[in-house]
Amino acid sequence: MNAASRVFVVMPVFEDREASSRLFVELRSVLEHRLVVVAVDDGSVRQPVEIGALQSAGVEGHVIRLRRNVGHQRAIAIGLNHVAGLLRDDDQIVVMDSDGEDLPSSIPELLIRLQPGDVDIVVAQRGTRIETLRFRAFYQVYRRLFSLLSGKSISFGNFMAMKPAAVKRLVAMQEIWIHVAASVLTSRLRLAHCLLDRGPRYAGQSKMNFVGLALHGFRALMVFAEDVLVRVGIMCAGIAALSILGAVTALGLKLANTATPGWFSVALGILFLVFLQTGALTLMTLMLTGVVRGGGIASADYEDFIDEVVSTGDNTRPLLRAG
Repeated sequence: MNAASRVFVVMPVFEDREASSRLFVELRSVLEHRLVVVAVDDGSVRQPVEIGALQSAGVEGHVIRLRRNVGHQRAIAIGLNHVAGLLRDDDQIVVMDSDGEDLPSSIPELLIRLQPGDVDIVVAQRGTRIETLRFRAFYQVYRRLFSLLSGKSISFGNFMAMKPAAVKRLVAMQEIWIHVAASVLTSRLRLAHCLLDRGPRYAGQSKMNFVGLALHGFRALMVFAEDVLVRVGIMCAGIAALSILGAVTALGLKLANTATPGWFSVALGILFLVFLQTGALTLMTLMLTGVVRGGGIASADYEDFIDEVVSTGDNTRPLLRAG
């Protein structure tokens, strides 16, 4: 590892000044002079991130202020887009949350595993988690549902380290605006996994509620919308085929005079309705698959979301990009 290489730490921050200020200090103690923080203030009103928090921590970095709250996935996408034009070949990039649950002390292990030439991204798989029983139950259901519908396994979140080439590939993907981890899965980049424990929040409470968690899970499925639609279509076609088989069986029982009075008409009616519903759903699924394949996901210009970029070196000028 080149001692002169920089480590850009990209993090979304929303109304979390106390936790993020402590995180800046912790990051400085771990990465020292190599550290460059890129804090994306996701439209905070009550507790906006101040450049003074970076300066008092002795950290070089930049605060990207957004015009409005866009959510942590889009905030990460904006941060990565902004950093992509600043990178040198020997730089490294870390994405993490700003609340302290992603431990700064784990970053060196991520960076060590990023060194081999056949690794583009190292993602953190969670070991010990400090979560409620409700959250853990929902997370297990979400993982199994995601695997069933998409055929993929997702076992990591935002905490990851990557090389400059990986960043440039990800920011060229429209899916990153929907779900970062799912975009990494579909990027075909070479992944390495690192089992890491999750720490407690430094301060305050999580802004993510149950509805937000559910929406976050559904957004991951949106990245694999084509795979999901095809699988749903196949399941619907299978149920329709079973309903036809059931109708044929019911007709055979009726002709053999083994069916009780009224049973045949009720069974045939139910199976016919099942066939119509699943058949219609299959056709709709095929049409939606064609729309997804042809239309893709709308892209976004990240600069449209930025109000200003403030740097520790100059508090008034936007960050200059590398030539």
